[in-house]
Amino acid sequence: MPHRKPAIAAAIALSLGLGLSACGGATTAMANRSLYSVNQPVVETRTYILDLTAGSGGLPLPEQNRLAGWFEAMDVGYGDRIALDGLVLSDRVRGDVAEIVGRHGLRLDDAAVVTAGDIAPGSVRVTLSRAGAGVPGCPGLTGQPGSATSASYGCAINGNLAAMVADPRDLLEGAKDTGDTVVMSSNKAIATYREQPTTGEGGLTQVGTSEE
Repeated sequence: MPHRKPAIAAAIALSLGLGLSACGGATTAMANRSLYSVNQPVVETRTYILDLTAGSGGLPLPEQNRLAGWFEAMDVGYGDRIALDGLVLSDRVRGDVAEIVGRHGLRLDDAAVVTAGDIAPGSVRVTLSRAGAGVPGCPGLTGQPGSATSASYGCAINGNLAAMVADPRDLLEGAKDTGDTVVMSSNKAIATYREQPTTGEGGLTQVGTSEE
């Protein structure tokens, strides 16, 4: 029956294609034969900008209120990095911005962040850099034939780590030491307690009584 040959050929080609794809998936899944997880946390950083009008006398009050409102809307907090850039940047402007930044428990970075677009004359640019972490490809729902690490191995702990870390940048380089350790802080409190004069050091107070 000659008219059935194309259909048979197509069926054979389809079966070969499925077989090859299955082999390819198994090879990919079995590529990791170590105890290291394939899916690792990925850190992404986004930068937001706000241009403010400023002068040598500092940041005007309306612009200060504008900056404070922007910080509130952006929910600025730990892990965010804030910097300044602009030709009219002065110590007074930096001081005004630093005071608003300090309300959120942060410090103004010394180095400016490179951003797209020119800064208008008489303006300063406030940059807010925020990092986020996630684990792409988790969980892996494919099976794992053979003696190899599952594609989902490490997804739980790495996903929890990415979600719980206060500053995602610490996943890249770790937190830097401030030079003040917990032991130093506790010793300072203990020393203050020990150096405090006792209540009975001056002896008992003589209180006289008068008879009428």
